[in-house]
Amino acid sequence: MSPTTCNPTGGTAVAAQSPTADAPEEIDRKHPVDETLPPFKMFTSGLQHVAAMYAGVVAPPMIVGPAVGLSAKDTAFLMGASLFTAGIATLLQTLGFWRVGARLPFVNGVSFAGVTPMVAIGRDRGYDGIAVIFGAIMVASVLGFLLTPYFSKLVRFFPPVVTGTVITLIGVSLLPVAFNWSQGGNPTADDYGSMKNIGMAALTFVIVLALRKLLRGFLQQIAILLGLVVGTVVAVPLGMTNLDAITDAGIVGFPTPFHFGAPQFEVAAIISMCIVMLVCMTESTADMLALGRIVDRPADERTIEGGLRADTLGSAVSPLFNGFMCSAFAQNIGLVAMTKVRSRFVVAAGGGILILLGLCPVAASVIALVPLPVLGGAGIVLFGSVAASGIQTLATAALEKGENALIVAAAVGIGLIPIAAPQFYHAFPEDLLVVLDSGISTGCIVAILLNLAFNHLGRKDGAQEEPPPEGTGAAVAEPAAAH
Repeated sequence: MSPTTCNPTGGTAVAAQSPTADAPEEIDRKHPVDETLPPFKMFTSGLQHVAAMYAGVVAPPMIVGPAVGLSAKDTAFLMGASLFTAGIATLLQTLGFWRVGARLPFVNGVSFAGVTPMVAIGRDRGYDGIAVIFGAIMVASVLGFLLTPYFSKLVRFFPPVVTGTVITLIGVSLLPVAFNWSQGGNPTADDYGSMKNIGMAALTFVIVLALRKLLRGFLQQIAILLGLVVGTVVAVPLGMTNLDAITDAGIVGFPTPFHFGAPQFEVAAIISMCIVMLVCMTESTADMLALGRIVDRPADERTIEGGLRADTLGSAVSPLFNGFMCSAFAQNIGLVAMTKVRSRFVVAAGGGILILLGLCPVAASVIALVPLPVLGGAGIVLFGSVAASGIQTLATAALEKGENALIVAAAVGIGLIPIAAPQFYHAFPEDLLVVLDSGISTGCIVAILLNLAFNHLGRKDGAQEEPPPEGTGAAVAEPAAAH
């Protein structure tokens, strides 16, 4: 019997199914997400992803290390550990196992959302502060892992009005750190706030903007990293570089488990990091929706659940190797959209490169050569772009409807208190300050509660803001550019 008589849909459709030599190839063709590339292209494309997110991975430990009183050598160790654990988290997300991993081209790394709370937890406590931070991350991550099946069903309670507010606060909360770096980083130093330091920060700021404007393609994606390199080269003859960390680092090393001691568990710190975990899960959910549309594989509930499991499991394992909480990096989503390379195995290759960098302390400590004023100038662009991403997300939040504008106003106002008036809560119990001193945590709580109150509880008129369908505008706003 001819194949034409077997199909009621018509000869044209049936002819396409004729058993020609091309049919098996058409049937067996893999989705671009699951394709493997030639080794050299796999490596270079993976390296491009690493270059795009490298500065974002090492920046949080560079903030947290000095803030808790660690030496330059220990801070360099933290940076190497962060690279190593980012590689592990990226492999969990791209390759996956069981029901863990979105199996999309996601790069995972240290989340900016946890920086301010971690500084508040570990401020001036040295190794004890790091141990408390790690303990809080482990508990929050395990709870997040258990919560993923339910959280993936609650996306409608975290619309753009909430995620946009929180991401904006992340960027605004980190800008004072960039300003401090621009002045020299150490308020007790004689040259703190000198024209030399601020001038160097301003020069780096201009260099980054110029590179971003003039370069194209891959080089444009790493404009911040190139700006750090150029700024550091300019700073060398001015005597502003510090070679201590790189001269003390070994060529090969391993992030010894619990290098800073056994994790310590404090209730207030755990509560603070649980809030951060909810923020990270919200950002990652939005990122998965966005990336699913870009690679033409829409992220369904099961994909989101697997992706959140990878985030939380990677974050739970990370403190074992002295790393911090991990989540998706949105700048790499933009890189996928630009290059059209959709293979998750390319990003997995990038994860392998991150692990190798983490095993080479010299490579990890090279970033310690960057003077703080140089980092401050680039940080203004980096952290400002996080706030801009939040504003971009808020633009999709229908602020003209209902009380959405009021939600943003109240949450941003409360979240700015620790930044604008650092001593505002000075009379409160110390345990509460871990949460209250983080504008991100307080702003997130206010945004979630007000969204529930105004847009969900007791509403019968259908005016509440529903989340956009998978792949629509709000999902593509890339709200996690905080990395």
